[in-house]
Amino acid sequence: MTGLDVIKQAEQLLSNTFAEYEKTAYFNQVKVLQAFQKFKVRDTHFNASSGYGYGDISRDTLEEIYTEIFKAEDAMVRSQIVSGTHAISACLFGLLRPGDHLISVTGTPYDTLGRVIGVKESFPGTLTERGIIYSEVPLDKQGLPQLPEIASAINENTRMVLIQRSRGYSLRPAVSLDTIEKIIKTVKDKNAQTIVMVDNCYGEFTAETEPVEHGADIIAGSLIKNPGGGLALSGGYIAGKHELVKQISYYLTAPGLGKDLGASGGDNRRLYQGIFLAPHVVSQALKGAALLATIFSQYGYKVLPGPFDQRSDIVQAILLNNEEEVREFCQVIQNSSPVDSDIFLEYGDMPGYSDKIIMAAGTFIQGSSIELSCDAPLREPYAVYIQGGLTYEHIRYAAERLIARLNLLGR
Repeated sequence: MTGLDVIKQAEQLLSNTFAEYEKTAYFNQVKVLQAFQKFKVRDTHFNASSGYGYGDISRDTLEEIYTEIFKAEDAMVRSQIVSGTHAISACLFGLLRPGDHLISVTGTPYDTLGRVIGVKESFPGTLTERGIIYSEVPLDKQGLPQLPEIASAINENTRMVLIQRSRGYSLRPAVSLDTIEKIIKTVKDKNAQTIVMVDNCYGEFTAETEPVEHGADIIAGSLIKNPGGGLALSGGYIAGKHELVKQISYYLTAPGLGKDLGASGGDNRRLYQGIFLAPHVVSQALKGAALLATIFSQYGYKVLPGPFDQRSDIVQAILLNNEEEVREFCQVIQNSSPVDSDIFLEYGDMPGYSDKIIMAAGTFIQGSSIELSCDAPLREPYAVYIQGGLTYEHIRYAAERLIARLNLLGR
């Protein structure tokens, strides 16, 4: 048996799963296409503006399209947002005031967001330094949110509840949209005024609906993840209730100025074309993740999620045996990349992370995790976190090389 034989057998097992991903992609593609048609996109929308950006129809129309796609009241889509963490941070700083209570109901946030809040390390300007009261509701032993504990944690001063949809660098499941809806109902039953925010990174277009449709007040994410479709050079989005988006816009620009300012740069076409391609690209990433999960589970590795599990993000975790196997896995992904394929990987310090990180990212856009990439923190249990893939064929190629390089057939 060859590596290609293993892949073909896995694909046969996944035929129904792949069909579901394609069905979701078609639904979302139609939704995106109809949003473009509703707002009468022209090639003039791809032109850049300058200076203050007053009357920037390119920017404004793109934000109307995002508002429509995510079923929100308003949205901001800006290339000046440098990351998903920046987009989420803007929401937190824009909406919270000294004395407000913020609860993370999906346990401890991932490293970079934890630093914004001030969870473990003290940096100037964190939320806690500014007088925000922060608490967490831990997940249960299965890594699931605990609704009774969430209800108990909320009080009359709880201004915001934060839900992290994706797993981050953890082995807990991504939070499903059904679970998000249950959390929101629990929160609103206890305090109807509490804002529910969803960190939507890695989750866009993995289902036919988005968190706003399940009751979320505000969501945020990165354009170099799912919604950028592999074309956006940078940026982030924020979508939700109009009044909340307005308050956040005052933080991003200045009070009284808000969304009306902010020139769109020269990459408008990429932003439009990226969101148009995003449903298909996400389906490719999902298919690739399921393929890797199937192959490695067959050879005795623990994989999260499992090959046939429902997915609420594009991240695939695989538990390996030791540090060197993690390094080898990431090295294969790097060597299988279209960019920097000859780079030798080492664990190193990364801004915002407490552990050393090894990162395979031979991507066209730096840090783009909708492109095939793989990260792993230097800590036990030794897990790699694979995400992205602009084409299924690319992930398939990498899978064949992983089978050979890790000597799976010899096990």
